[in-house]
Amino acid sequence: MKNRIHDWRNEWALTLPSFLWLLLFFAIPALIVLAFTFHAHSANGGVGAWSLTTWRELVDPDYPTIVWKTIRISFEVTFWSILLALPCAYAIARMKRRWRALVAASIMLPFWTSFIVRVFAWKTMLHPDGWLQSCYLGWLRARAWLFDWLPGFVQHGLINCGLASASPVDPASSTILDSEAAVIIVSVYSLLPFAIMPIYTAAEKFDFSLLEAARDLGARGFYAFRKIFIPGIRQGIVSAVLMVFIPAIGSYVIPQMLGGTDCILIGNKIFMRAMQNRNIPHASALATLMAVTVLVPLGLAVWWKKRQDARDRKRLETQTARLMSGRDPLA
Repeated sequence: MKNRIHDWRNEWALTLPSFLWLLLFFAIPALIVLAFTFHAHSANGGVGAWSLTTWRELVDPDYPTIVWKTIRISFEVTFWSILLALPCAYAIARMKRRWRALVAASIMLPFWTSFIVRVFAWKTMLHPDGWLQSCYLGWLRARAWLFDWLPGFVQHGLINCGLASASPVDPASSTILDSEAAVIIVSVYSLLPFAIMPIYTAAEKFDFSLLEAARDLGARGFYAFRKIFIPGIRQGIVSAVLMVFIPAIGSYVIPQMLGGTDCILIGNKIFMRAMQNRNIPHASALATLMAVTVLVPLGLAVWWKKRQDARDRKRLETQTARLMSGRDPLA
């Protein structure tokens, strides 16, 4: 009995500081922000009386468009980050041990410099007179030249689907800077290390002899990579998706510096309401909406992970029972 009490006190002594930290700096501020959403905007920039006016203002038709654009761009950033992180993590995990730490440190090296400086450097690189813009215009002209060679019905189909344009390439309007493309490119650059490291951590524990066995049995390289390696590191992929998607959906600096007026996301709207309009209740409502938007995929990811773990546990129990009964566990 004394040992149980002692263990219980030790557990509380270890967890209480973290619990108090989360309570004081996360739970209570989140509740305060939620409470602000049920107040009206004060003329002096503060918080007025209790009211549902703030939530009625969110019915503005612009907000669903902004929320959808934020979610869409966040998913695109997450997709490209994971797509680039998978081969990088695979290559690092297959390196010799003495090279892994060096390459992993080089991936984190950009974080030693200011984030604003790195984004501003990209703004310089994406300038209309820069070489990246010249390459982009060359690609647009080549695509337009190929488009002219297509049959008429194919051209009309691509135009109707929004996959092509009949207008000629205009260098003044066809710029990467101040566009969604710039936001996606720089966001992928900034968040790619957050995708590589969790996948690399999972890949480091992966048994690569399974890939060699699959190749010996006739499986091609990409098939073995897709059917064996990716399922074997799925927990790392889920962690990488969350670590990329959550910062991407709340991004403010990159859309502000590189997105222009055509790429205003929910983070920019929160800043405008809080700092420019001094409308704290409205900014709080938008922040609450963004938090709910983040929690939905987070909850789905946790549910999917629990389902996969339960399925793996059931499969292992079935194979163990077959093995104990003398039958083929893989039958």
